[in-house]
Amino acid sequence: MSLIRILDALEDSPTVGTQAQVAARMGFLEWVFATPGPVTAQMVREALADPAAREAQSAAARAFVEYLEEACISGLGSPARRGRARMVH
Repeated sequence: MSLIRILDALEDSPTVGTQAQVAARMGFLEWVFATPGPVTAQMVREALADPAAREAQSAAARAFVEYLEEACISGLGSPARRGRARMVH
């Protein structure tokens, strides 16, 4: 499902609080799994730049945008770090 269709559905959602978070999470996962190939940080930035994301109004749509922002901040698409090896040395 496309970003616009997901955001449109979330904008129509009357949910708030935890229910809005659940709806947003489901929408985010649907967006990720519907995307052909891996989702990259660039794809997330493009989604965040979309007017529908920038103008999100409902609680569920805003929560969806927060998931996109978190994905971008968490280093989606960055090379894995050698955590244990780095700590040992």
